[in-house]
Amino acid sequence: MKLIIVPHNVTLTEAIENHIVAKIDKLDHMDQRIVDARVTLEHDHTKVPERQFSCSIRLAVRGPDLFARDVENDLYTAIDVVAKKIEQQIRKRHNKFKAKKHKVGARTKRTRQEKE
Repeated sequence: MKLIIVPHNVTLTEAIENHIVAKIDKLDHMDQRIVDARVTLEHDHTKVPERQFSCSIRLAVRGPDLFARDVENDLYTAIDVVAKKIEQQIRKRHNKFKAKKHKVGARTKRTRQEKE
């Protein structure tokens, strides 16, 4: 998986990069079909202190891309919250796929039982 980190008005330190890589590796472990991940970090000095740091993640996967964004007072908190949102989206997509497969199996089983 390709990882792209785009900082806007944020100094990308090694600690921040390691934190992002750890979160993205966890997401990659959950869904191996992820093509690439684009992480955008922003710091806006003009906003109130509670909403200065924003983080957004766009995961390119087969089908519609997954996207999440969050604004917090701390950059690490924003990264954690966005990673959790993306994780929930991956779980939801996986559960929908599993439910779709189960519906087909249940239908064939029901038709087989009706024939007997």
